[in-house]
Amino acid sequence: MQTQNTSPTEIDLKYQSSITREGKTVKIDAEGLYYRELNGILRQLINADGIERMEIHNVCGQRYIGTDLNTKIQIDIYGTPGNDLGAFMSGPKLHVHGNAQDGCGNTMNDGEIIIEGHAGDVTGNSMRGGKIFVRDYVGYRVGIHMKEYKNKVAQIVVGQTAGDFLAEYMAGGVMLILGLDLKEGEKCIARFVGTGMHGGVIYERGEILCPVKGTKTLPVGKRDMKVIEGLVNEYCRHFGADPKPILSGKFMKILPLSKRPYEKLFSH
Repeated sequence: MQTQNTSPTEIDLKYQSSITREGKTVKIDAEGLYYRELNGILRQLINADGIERMEIHNVCGQRYIGTDLNTKIQIDIYGTPGNDLGAFMSGPKLHVHGNAQDGCGNTMNDGEIIIEGHAGDVTGNSMRGGKIFVRDYVGYRVGIHMKEYKNKVAQIVVGQTAGDFLAEYMAGGVMLILGLDLKEGEKCIARFVGTGMHGGVIYERGEILCPVKGTKTLPVGKRDMKVIEGLVNEYCRHFGADPKPILSGKFMKILPLSKRPYEKLFSH
């Protein structure tokens, strides 16, 4: 349970030296803090009076940062956060000034995660809403079982490429793979792309992915380009890139052939 109207002076005395406040920003020095200690401090301070932004410095593998938080606040993370960053999150904006480990955005409901580096395996696992922007590459099984419901549409943008089983069992949402690290004519080496996919859409810049047989690859339309342009512009704002050369590329979309790809494997 989050404590209301908390100030840094009310935090346990042994953590006082780790916390400073500058106006509407609270800074936490995570060096030497166990992940439970760090997340406990974060939860106590998240709704403090007048706090609009938080900075966590010297992060080194602490897990569950931002997990299950439902407050609209910006949290800047300096270092490498551990697994399940922003899991079950509903509202915050997490900006990672570095790389992220596995499970980033696990079952995320809303909010935004921005990663100035690469992200590990199962990024966006069962993601139900919100956005994840990864400047560089991502690991295996990214976007597995992504979803969408009514006005909630999960979105993942990857600047470079991904590992095997990209968008496995994808049920909804939007995946955009830009392949900015690839040379002309080079393909992403990811295998089993779209395995079990039965909803949502994967956009690719150029035909860089090799999806499985249960999918179809088509040219994008005007509505698709509107979505792509919006996401590319956001990506470029986050990472200081120029959208024009990115948008000058040819985009394709990958869709599932069936909403029940494994229907023939089961008896009725």
